[in-house]
Amino acid sequence: MLPVLKKNWVGLVICVLMFSTPLSARAVDSYDIDSAHSNISFSVQHLMVSTTRGDFSDYTGTILFDKENAANSQFDITIKAASIDTRNQQRDDHLRTAEFFDVEKYPTITFKSTKIDGSAPNYTLTGQLTMHGVTKEINIPAAIAGPIKSPFGDEAIGITSEFTVNRQDYGVSWNKQLDAGGVVVGDDVKVTVSIEAHRKPPEIKPEGK
Repeated sequence: MLPVLKKNWVGLVICVLMFSTPLSARAVDSYDIDSAHSNISFSVQHLMVSTTRGDFSDYTGTILFDKENAANSQFDITIKAASIDTRNQQRDDHLRTAEFFDVEKYPTITFKSTKIDGSAPNYTLTGQLTMHGVTKEINIPAAIAGPIKSPFGDEAIGITSEFTVNRQDYGVSWNKQLDAGGVVVGDDVKVTVSIEAHRKPPEIKPEGK
């Protein structure tokens, strides 16, 4: 009887190990951002009476998305700060200087998620936003659509978000007082994100590896 019990016990342990494998290790798909069909833009108040808009044209990112359990997902985005574009060369050059983004010293803006809450399609991404050498935790509302099959044979997801950051929190503090009161540039920056990402094909390992 003892050898039989031992054999059954070993089989039970193997089954437990197999079915206790984290879902994140089995079901999370990796997606690359398609920058040709995505946009990261911002707007900020100017002279207390109007709004200046711009975007960043150079960014990359990888998204690990678990459509069965979004809590296993992860979002990692890197923006080249020098790619800022407000459709005005003089203003863009000023924004790249040490008075604003200081792109020579801080070339990138990054967001790395640490947690995701909610249910399809509306989620809250908690993560670390790093800008101008300062890292702070923020909560970002996000709607995630898909995945769907694209006409090109792969899977795609869409992520849209709108949130506000205070640039003073990140040391982007240049300003000037107006004679009539108020300031040249507002502190609250509204960020709008629209991302299309495509699933990476599974990695094919050489035979015998």
